[in-house]
Amino acid sequence: MTRSFPLPVLHFSNELVRGGVEEHMLTLLRELDRKCFRPLLVCPPECAEKLGPDLPSDVEVLPLSLQTPDQVGAAFRFAQFLRRQQVAILHSHLFRASLVASPIGWLCRVPVILETPHVREAWRKGWLKGSFFVDRFAGQFVDRYIAVSAANARFLIEEKQLPARKVQIIHNGSDLRKFDPKHLAPAGMKQALGFDESDPVLVVVGRLEPQKGHSVMLEAHAQILKCFPRVRLVCIGEGALRQQLQARVEALGIRESVRFVGFQRNVADWLAMADISILPSFFEGLPLAAIESLAAGRPIVATEVDGTLEVVINEKTGLSVPHGQAKALANAILRLLGDPELAKELAHAGRRWVEEHFSQEQQIQRTENLYLQSWERSSRGLKHKTADGAVQVAACDNREGRSLLVEKASGEVKRR
Repeated sequence: MTRSFPLPVLHFSNELVRGGVEEHMLTLLRELDRKCFRPLLVCPPECAEKLGPDLPSDVEVLPLSLQTPDQVGAAFRFAQFLRRQQVAILHSHLFRASLVASPIGWLCRVPVILETPHVREAWRKGWLKGSFFVDRFAGQFVDRYIAVSAANARFLIEEKQLPARKVQIIHNGSDLRKFDPKHLAPAGMKQALGFDESDPVLVVVGRLEPQKGHSVMLEAHAQILKCFPRVRLVCIGEGALRQQLQARVEALGIRESVRFVGFQRNVADWLAMADISILPSFFEGLPLAAIESLAAGRPIVATEVDGTLEVVINEKTGLSVPHGQAKALANAILRLLGDPELAKELAHAGRRWVEEHFSQEQQIQRTENLYLQSWERSSRGLKHKTADGAVQVAACDNREGRSLLVEKASGEVKRR
């Protein structure tokens, strides 16, 4: 049986909200080379609706809620979709998605099964969950893991004890063209929020979930207002904690200076309005919010967690503080508010750093290479025997112009 290019690549998520993981998926769905890959998406209807306006028109979407392995009907529909689309590569995002999708992909004989875990799973507590036994069992169905940072790779290998040979680091990347330090916020943006044009603005980009540390930021903001009473805080993103966080704002008496504006597609405009970007997370994989903030030329204060430290290097590309410590977070922000020259210096260095290490082009190229190499090597890959007895694997020239035509004859492997 012959597999021809483009290879169908299915991205699977069972998240209900749109956050950094979904932006990561969108980057791949938009930018994968159509000569080599035909991207597909399966995700819950709620997520599909949120992603819809930014999805390329050629991406076929199956809205499907498949949260747990015991959802027999949904699992059957997923398997049908895999077979109907003749999926060559199944790429799940986050462990919970992979736990459901990867075994189904294996049963359907999908040639390549990949997982991007994205984050350190700090919620894994207790003997069973904390042992990662389930992860290692489910890992039998996964061919390769994509770690989004060196810290993420260490977590997978040292703590989850997954095989190091299966783990490859591919840093998250951003479309740096969208985040120009010279970009100006739309006129009247501050006034629409009830702020004065001269008010300094702090921006937090992230889902309103416990991981992102908004509660710590609110405590820090209350302290900052004692020194800079005109500072304003804008929280961009949706999530389960919105009502709880709004109640905390009321309790702290800082309602006039805080705005929750929900999910926003035009993040570049909001960063252009910001004086400082804040990332108060308790854990991260490799946060796009940090990359985008530095790409936009904004000074950043972030917590010292996981892959964040690979983007926000203390005293070089930003300031970093221990997570969960409101006083330390407030002091770092106050330092930048009181020293505009330092803020400008860190922002310039940060822009150069992300240009060198975290571009969208680097992420796409490395992901494409991994897809092609993994598919080529797959023991379940679809092959075609030629007239002379050689086993030929279909060929595709990727963006580097490299042919991936492989022939195996008489035990010999040739790359053209």
